[in-house]
Amino acid sequence: MNYDFIGGEVLLVDKPLHWTSFDVVAKLRNLCKIKKIGHAGTLDPLATGLLIVCTGKKTKSIQQYQDLKKTYQGTICLGATTPTYDAEFPPENLKSYHHITQEQVKEVIEKHFSGEISQVPPIYSAIKIQGKTAYQLARKGKEVELQPRTVHIYKFEILRFELPYIEVEIECSKGTYIRSIAHDLGQILDTGGYLSRLRRTKIGDFNVSDAKTMEEWIETLKFLK
Repeated sequence: MNYDFIGGEVLLVDKPLHWTSFDVVAKLRNLCKIKKIGHAGTLDPLATGLLIVCTGKKTKSIQQYQDLKKTYQGTICLGATTPTYDAEFPPENLKSYHHITQEQVKEVIEKHFSGEISQVPPIYSAIKIQGKTAYQLARKGKEVELQPRTVHIYKFEILRFELPYIEVEIECSKGTYIRSIAHDLGQILDTGGYLSRLRRTKIGDFNVSDAKTMEEWIETLKFLK
């Protein structure tokens, strides 16, 4: 297949675990031999799944792709919290979760995580505060205070209920932090909770099943002149 990276291409990447979105862009920049390249919506290093990367003139469409609905599949672990709201740090503040029922969780989801909601992003996030990211400040031990933001939850389904783990699928607006949903769900249930796994499966009509892994992109692009 011939690519026109200057004219503009939209590359669908299945981002691997532990890679940052910047790592993906940097690797593809080197392979495509182009300076103008960017991604449409950050994925955390501990998240996998669909990342849209635009090159050349297609970078003008990045905002358009960022504004699309996102679909995630993830696993929430009840009975503990972490500072990052995910599995980057060891679980702490252990609490009993055995009394929680699936019906209870469904009721909380319907009441608190449906339609337009307000959420506070994790302090370990890429949100900028006076030119520095929140996670940079948090890692230095600085006090970080982030303001609530309004996001929209279009769908929140339980795929598997096997405590302490709850597998879920969430369709949401841009800017939604699934880590915050996991944390807030645990707070409401009074058990604590954090996100132990996250995978982005869709952005608008783009599906991760149509994406290439980084290994596949490296193999596809390594022979380009």
